[in-house]
Amino acid sequence: MQSDSHQHSSAPAADRQPAVLHLVQPVDGGVARVVTDLVRAQTRDGLRAVVGCPPGGDLAAAAREAGAEVHTWRAGRSPGPALAAEVLGAARLVRQVRPDLLHAHSAKAGLAGRLAVRGTLPTVFQPHAWSFDAVGGTTAALALRWERLGARWADRVLCVSEAERRAGEASGITARWTVIRNGVDLDRFRPGGGDEQAVARAALPLLSQSSPQGPLAVCVGRLCQQKGQDVLLRAWPEVTAHAPTARLVLVGDGPDGERLRRSAPPGVLFAGAAADIRPWLQAADLVVLPSRWEGMALAPLEAMACGRPVVVSDVSGARESLPPGQAQLCLVPPEDPTALAKALGRLLSEPRLLDTLGRQVQEHARTEFDVRRTAAAVTGLYHELLGRPRPLTEEHDSR
Repeated sequence: MQSDSHQHSSAPAADRQPAVLHLVQPVDGGVARVVTDLVRAQTRDGLRAVVGCPPGGDLAAAAREAGAEVHTWRAGRSPGPALAAEVLGAARLVRQVRPDLLHAHSAKAGLAGRLAVRGTLPTVFQPHAWSFDAVGGTTAALALRWERLGARWADRVLCVSEAERRAGEASGITARWTVIRNGVDLDRFRPGGGDEQAVARAALPLLSQSSPQGPLAVCVGRLCQQKGQDVLLRAWPEVTAHAPTARLVLVGDGPDGERLRRSAPPGVLFAGAAADIRPWLQAADLVVLPSRWEGMALAPLEAMACGRPVVVSDVSGARESLPPGQAQLCLVPPEDPTALAKALGRLLSEPRLLDTLGRQVQEHARTEFDVRRTAAAVTGLYHELLGRPRPLTEEHDSR
């Protein structure tokens, strides 16, 4: 762990709440939902929450609705020739907003934000999964080299799971670490009253018009290499050999959408992007996410809060997400379609087991993954870095 201290240019006045600039790329998916939940809680607690993000996607509108001040910061997902302009844009935004603390989310914002500030402002970097896991070859080596260097310009590297932190340490990143697990809005993600599954299925035309009407697996996530839908499609014919009436729906859109549609076996349905994923979670018998890498994925937490069992690949955060005792049934090696098919085929063939697992995951999610606890811990970290006392109700999940 690093122990040297940064010299910051200023601290917030004792008589006002601090201003926090969330610098963010990407603008959709789990990262956008995490940031939106944070700024909603921070605004409610009296902080000045500011979001700098690219146009498009879901984040700008959602953050504004949650009470944040939103500014445009033009940045792409991938590194490239535009980096210098992205760093300058981040520096201009910092001068304009004059935040007391910078919270940079994901690899691109972490790169541009830390280069723009270079330790002159208290800085939290939250990787939301390590960038060097997402690429290969020279690009991965450069990404890892940067993360090792850039850690010196983060007062805290905030990981969403212990596994993510351990992966960073094992890769040679020397940082001041904090682990605060992701959480979900338990008022939004909860089982419906009565026969909510039948109601949800009837309200979704894609389902009500499809046949057969057997058990339903749902995969929610951006259609991209990270989320591993291609592995799921390779596994699905073997699943239906065990559970012939089983159905699969992929909810989401992304760069791999057309390729996945071309390779999908018969009976797989594509729902496209959904503004509200709750009806799909409530319609499902189980939710599957065969990711290649994660920090701690939100979709399984949201599914569990709705009382739906999950099958997930054994990447960072997955074991920490599941209730004790479910790993044997619900955790599979990444990129292993045979193991995935075996797990899905068994569960989709045993409705009583699914019911039991569903009750367990619902209780587990409501006990362990309340977003209010997550947001309070993040705000507590801010107060710590700014030299202010934390409210006694705030707590960190791990240090």
